[in-house]
Amino acid sequence: MTVQDRGLLPLLAGLCPMHAVLDAEGHLVQAGPTFAKLFGARALQGMRFLDLIELRRPHQAGNMADLLASAGARLRLRLRAPPHTALKGVLLPLPGGGAVVNLSFGISVVEAVRDFDLTGADFAATDLTTEMLYLIEAKSAAMDASRKLNLRLQGARIAAEEQAFTDMLTGLRNRRALDHVLDRLMQSEQDFALLHLDLDFFKQVNDTLGHAAGDHVLQEVARRLRDEVRSDDLIARVGGDEFVILLLGMTERAPVGDLADRMIARLEKPVPYRAQHCRISGSIGITLSCAYDSPEPVRMMADADLALYAAKGRGRGCARFHESPLPRAAPAHGIA
Repeated sequence: MTVQDRGLLPLLAGLCPMHAVLDAEGHLVQAGPTFAKLFGARALQGMRFLDLIELRRPHQAGNMADLLASAGARLRLRLRAPPHTALKGVLLPLPGGGAVVNLSFGISVVEAVRDFDLTGADFAATDLTTEMLYLIEAKSAAMDASRKLNLRLQGARIAAEEQAFTDMLTGLRNRRALDHVLDRLMQSEQDFALLHLDLDFFKQVNDTLGHAAGDHVLQEVARRLRDEVRSDDLIARVGGDEFVILLLGMTERAPVGDLADRMIARLEKPVPYRAQHCRISGSIGITLSCAYDSPEPVRMMADADLALYAAKGRGRGCARFHESPLPRAAPAHGIA
């Protein structure tokens, strides 16, 4: 007695939504609702099963006899039409001829859900696929949340590192950043010019107009210095009114000296503050890494400091290169 005779076809649709009932010639008698969904609006009844589905394992199939030869085996199939979705299945022959093929997506279920707009209703009630999809969705949501958290943590870490290397008043780099860049330059053996700048007459601004005016002047000094250097150069505030400028790749005295003179000229322009004009200048000591057989940050800083002290001694408002030997004198810290 056939499945049709028993009236079991409607039951198959509910229990196995991915089934296909074939007649003795391999044509579709009935397609489960999910199986039919794979082919859109096409009318499947009467179509040849092997025109829709390709049997790949355990062997190729060209007719119904080949299909029946695979009865009870684990079948590996795929759609003949794009997107060529992979399928798993099992075929059982029917009494009186024909067969029932029950299919599933296996590991291709995620792509199938996307490609064919499947929902939980397209799977059998006992199919664990729905639970698996929930787990995949939950895992995806958890991984997305983890990625967002990692991005926030990375952003917070970068912000913290940026803050650790930044002078909060002027927005310039600080001493820690300067030491880091100098160490990197020593390792890369890249030549550079080091300028040690100390503001002249800054103490008078603080003493006469107050620290708020002094802070305003420092911020304006930072802006003017940034305008004079390239984006790859570094300006660090290393003390109250002291700055170190690293000019990367600059080894010629003339252009470095010209730049130092321009900086001083910019600094000598009055800085408006409320109803007052703050007047300062700058003295600069310069040394070049190419002047050393083996440049060292500590020695270069000391030599630039000595050159700065020499510039102060010449009346301030000027720049001096380190000349060997310079007289060993007290460092310029604290000179107004």
